[in-house]
Amino acid sequence: MLEIYAGKTALKTIQQQGFTPELFSSFLGASGGPKWFTLLGLDKYLFGEFFKGRQQPLNLIGSSAGAFRAACFAQNDPVAAIERLAKNYSETVYSNDTKPQPDEITAKAVELLDELFGDTGADEIINNPVFKAHFIVAKCNGLVASENKIKQGAGLFNSFIRNTISRPLLNSQYERYIFQHGQSNLSIYDPDNIATTSMALSQRNIKAALLASGSIPIVMQGIKDIADCPQGMYRDGGIIDYHFDFKIQNEGLTLYPHFSSTLKPGWFDKNLSRKARLQHYDKTVLLCPSAEFVASLPFNKIPDRSDFVEMKPAQRLHYWQQVFVESEKLAEHFKDFYQQQNIHSIKSIEPLLA
Repeated sequence: MLEIYAGKTALKTIQQQGFTPELFSSFLGASGGPKWFTLLGLDKYLFGEFFKGRQQPLNLIGSSAGAFRAACFAQNDPVAAIERLAKNYSETVYSNDTKPQPDEITAKAVELLDELFGDTGADEIINNPVFKAHFIVAKCNGLVASENKIKQGAGLFNSFIRNTISRPLLNSQYERYIFQHGQSNLSIYDPDNIATTSMALSQRNIKAALLASGSIPIVMQGIKDIADCPQGMYRDGGIIDYHFDFKIQNEGLTLYPHFSSTLKPGWFDKNLSRKARLQHYDKTVLLCPSAEFVASLPFNKIPDRSDFVEMKPAQRLHYWQQVFVESEKLAEHFKDFYQQQNIHSIKSIEPLLA
């Protein structure tokens, strides 16, 4: 049900020291909207049991849906928070099922965020000394900063062409902003040299930053002029960092539950042959559902945003709730792997191929 991959250094470390929570100093959460529903069972086990009682810091790094998950994991009750997120996200219904408008989708996202934070969530995230949240956001420049759909669409087409030629050509249109815990020690290396700015999370910016991280171009409204940041338009972090293609330079390994073993750098790489650089995952352990698991799901696929328009709300909710139940099997597989420590079996943990 669950496939476990490891980079060369990660695999060597695990073989020498065993598989323990203490090995990890970072945790990645990718973009992908409701695709993360397949990981719900894993998320609950990892932060309800595997990392429970942890004392040393763990950097939680996410873009878009991954950032929302990081916001859950950094709260005092991470399991309750991730269950709230899954419930409220899956039960979202729009007035026009086939063509919801950006203003309504954005308004629903604000409601979702308010439910996620509750009364104390923001404080808990900002002040958590162990689970340190990092939300990746893309600051947009030029036409992609426009809320006019025609101008924004032209800018995105320009981005697609630029990215097809060379990913660094996106530098003139996008900057990476990492909204992070005030005492974060996160250090990344990006050979594409996308301009990166780190901003401390605060009561003034945390909600806007998280909302921006999930604000999909064209689909949602962008977030303008986030507090304490340069003026401008901020959008979905997955534009630049869809599955991530930078090196985390901190000590320790990175745990990366993901919905696929294929890793794409940015949003514009989804349909390209370009993959994330293997060397950036040298110290990473990747957890992902197997093809057999996906084939066992209703409709033989993992959830995605197209379900909002291709299914009636009742059918979609029933399907997604079934996925939540099935996702517990991935957690059971991981728990069994961890408890048995069968790390030398080729069937248990495989070299990461990216």
